[in-house]
Amino acid sequence: MNKTDLVAAVAAATGQTKTDAAKSVDAVLDAITSELKAGGDVRLVGFGTFSVAQRAAKEGRNPRTGATIKIAASKQPKFSAGKGLKDAIQ
Repeated sequence: MNKTDLVAAVAAATGQTKTDAAKSVDAVLDAITSELKAGGDVRLVGFGTFSVAQRAAKEGRNPRTGATIKIAASKQPKFSAGKGLKDAIQ
């Protein structure tokens, strides 16, 4: 399922037009993104938790040359599925 399919599913489930459903989907995604940028978590009970994971700097190797390279520290988005979502797909 891509974003267009998600918008169509939301429109069908809520009776909204596809334009209004697209605005709703965009608003939810923007709210999640803004909270993660601010360093917070988004907890959706029964669905899961969106959070930011810190990755420490480390050394790696260039597979072609074997030379050691430094990999910078970074922040990565993370999603942990909740019990309700896990149970739903079983």
